[in-house]
Amino acid sequence: MYRLIIRPILFLLDPEKVHHISFSSIKFLSQIGLSGLFKSIFLIEDKRLERELFGLKFKNPVGLAAGFDKNAVLYNELSNFGFGFVEIGTLTPKPQDGNPKKRLFRLKADKAIINRMGFNNNGVFDAVEKLKKEHKVLIGGNIGKNKITPNNEAIKDYLICFDALFDHVDYFVVNVSSPNTPGLRELQDKEPLMALLNELQLENSKLCKQKETIRKPILLKIAPDLTESQLLDIIEIVDKTKIDGVIATNTTISRDNLKSHAPLVKEAGGLSGAPLKNRSTEVIRFLAQKSNKSFPIIGVGGIHSAEDAIEKLEAGADLIQLWTGFVYEGPGLVKKINKSILEKLNA
Repeated sequence: MYRLIIRPILFLLDPEKVHHISFSSIKFLSQIGLSGLFKSIFLIEDKRLERELFGLKFKNPVGLAAGFDKNAVLYNELSNFGFGFVEIGTLTPKPQDGNPKKRLFRLKADKAIINRMGFNNNGVFDAVEKLKKEHKVLIGGNIGKNKITPNNEAIKDYLICFDALFDHVDYFVVNVSSPNTPGLRELQDKEPLMALLNELQLENSKLCKQKETIRKPILLKIAPDLTESQLLDIIEIVDKTKIDGVIATNTTISRDNLKSHAPLVKEAGGLSGAPLKNRSTEVIRFLAQKSNKSFPIIGVGGIHSAEDAIEKLEAGADLIQLWTGFVYEGPGLVKKINKSILEKLNA
């Protein structure tokens, strides 16, 4: 139904407008009591789907990637579509509008999206207020820096977000890999990245003592455009900073082998969706093999089918996340993936 009827209608409209329409629709339908219907259609509960990683128990390995619910508006409602975890953000200390519109583009022929949103969000403290209600699902907090903050002061922005969200999320994701904030990817270089992650770990320990609680897992989200040498640096950085894992991967700046034509493919921004599938899987496999699977990996990028998801898991991912695949294939994709995982266990 989604691909035959709903998607063709939605795809007639501007992508960013559709996002807001979808949010309003999901919220309205949930408010009038259809949450139970969504759960009955999409949710699969089976202990064999559960995963325990960095001290957390995930009901299933399929999560919603950051960028969909930036402002922590719909995390509980979105969990009714069967997700085992929802990642909010990317959040910055101060609210920011992001880049000028139009900034979101569908490449239908490629089952892809180009976005240059630019960390548009209402600020971390607005999200904290929304996160004070009961969570029905594990929440990840994806954090970044404001566009106006120079890189030599970036650590302060990440610490502000970390402190604000500490009591309200289950794990953190450090985003230094978005191509849509000028200079941000320079923070992926070895020295600045080590400095940032070490500071966050120190803050993690400090808050644990102050609040007499356990530390929060910290993961690093990396770009698919890193070289093998840079990926080896990532493995070393994870080992030295003792962070909890890696999310592979963010969007790509590559435009190789696309079917869509100009001007779409020439739009600036990060490309997500089916064209990213192979590169994302390559990065996952490389990290898993070269590190001897010494840390957890969340695989994201180009998952449009249950087969794509299984490929990521077999390459070394412990969990997976959807974003563009969720837009193109609809909420039924979550159920298909979880069913396929169970079928493989039964085989």
